[in-house]
Amino acid sequence: MQNDNSWFLGIDLGTGSCKAALIDQQGKLIGFGVGSYPQPDENHAWMEQNPEAIIQGMVAAVQTATQDADIDPQKCSAVSLGCALHGLLAVNENKQPLTGVYTWADNRAFPQAEKIKQSSLAHTLYQQTGCPPHGMYPLYKILWLQENHPEIFNHTARFISVKEYILEKLTGEYLVDYSLASGTGLLNIHTLTWNQPSLDLAHISSDKLSTLGSPADVHQAIASPLLTQLGILPGTPIALGSSDAANSNIGAGAVRPTQATCMVGTSGAYRIIAQQPLLSENASTWCYCIDDQHWLVGGAINNGGIAFSWLRDTLNHHLPDSVENNFSFDDLVSLAAQSPIGGNGLLCLPLFAGERSPNWNLNARAAFFGISLNHDLRHLSRALLEGIAFRLRTLDEILTNLSSDIQEVRASGGFTRSVFWSQLICDILNRPLSIPTEGETSSLGAAYWAFIASQPNATLETIQDFNPVAQTYQPQQENKADYDHLYGLSKQFYAALRPLFGPISELQRDEND
Repeated sequence: MQNDNSWFLGIDLGTGSCKAALIDQQGKLIGFGVGSYPQPDENHAWMEQNPEAIIQGMVAAVQTATQDADIDPQKCSAVSLGCALHGLLAVNENKQPLTGVYTWADNRAFPQAEKIKQSSLAHTLYQQTGCPPHGMYPLYKILWLQENHPEIFNHTARFISVKEYILEKLTGEYLVDYSLASGTGLLNIHTLTWNQPSLDLAHISSDKLSTLGSPADVHQAIASPLLTQLGILPGTPIALGSSDAANSNIGAGAVRPTQATCMVGTSGAYRIIAQQPLLSENASTWCYCIDDQHWLVGGAINNGGIAFSWLRDTLNHHLPDSVENNFSFDDLVSLAAQSPIGGNGLLCLPLFAGERSPNWNLNARAAFFGISLNHDLRHLSRALLEGIAFRLRTLDEILTNLSSDIQEVRASGGFTRSVFWSQLICDILNRPLSIPTEGETSSLGAAYWAFIASQPNATLETIQDFNPVAQTYQPQQENKADYDHLYGLSKQFYAALRPLFGPISELQRDEND
């Protein structure tokens, strides 16, 4: 067992699972663990989650990570938690949940967001909060609760994220970092205070929300059953930390304004860390505060790995009982690699969970176009992967116009484990794509905050070389013309279908009522 007392724990409360990373004094990863979230209703697992199930996953991840490192959890120097953005949990005065955790994928607040989107208030709120009007933001979920479940709204003592729920159990206080608060639509990214017009719209006061703080702010762990499960001692410093999105950039070492990150996990994102707020004219991007010197700027897509999960799960669901082996992600990626570029004339809009950036359209729906009798699963898999990459390319174009100084793109997320998938995204972006040594950058970023909070004068720039680049993919120029053509067709495909998104989604809502 290692005896070094200088090690730091980062916890990433993701949408699909919890991941825990342990680093030493030099920022080296020494232990890693994953914990799943038990879900009684798999059909809604992405949209609404049980906070206690998330805690179970967190405990499992931390225990696995400390075992992996062969290290005593009681000797942890500091802890930090990261969390998926845009989650909402209502709790009562007894700190008991009144709802599940409404995740970013929950789209019930679409009508409330759409109403604001069509009003003059939309521009004002975007300029103040950096959040375009969209149903994923907790601001609109609160409005949905008020209109549809007033009995819950009226008994809610706090509107929080699952990270805040867990931090209260660990510290005895309701605390939230600027980044996670920015992802609610309720924070003013210029003053770093709760935004009064947002509060007025939601019909709540700031005492319904948590105490704001910077990622490097430190609080002390208190004795609690959860702390005992984690094996961590009371009094251990807990750094407030940041969101999973900010942590993904930080964990990848992309902390300078010239560095972007391209992430594909459950969802997907393309982001930079800027030294001032950057807002687009048409609200196609978001801007979230990290601390008083850094802002996370970029766009996100709802449909990353979750779109590929749909294809895998759909296929496996209909396999006969006599078939022993189900399709895996790797199987489908291997099949995609057997297809020519463009899936033999097949396009995919992978908008299974609606659309975030750049059009913020929760009515958007997925579609394949061009299917003939000559197409098979190889072409479907390839078209889906290319469709995800084309959505990322849209974000690259927008962010380039906004920042104009992107010199390096670092990748994070599960796709980096696939040479084929990494090269495909590299080619479609037509940019060199750098893969950090450690791929689980969100949990690493959380651990880096624990390190920064524990070290005098440490900053984001201090940790930028902790996770060096292991490999860089170069665009294959012989593929450029084909992908440029396909990208143009993809944009035309979207424009042609856009008028149909509303009527189709309305039919789906009618069927689900």
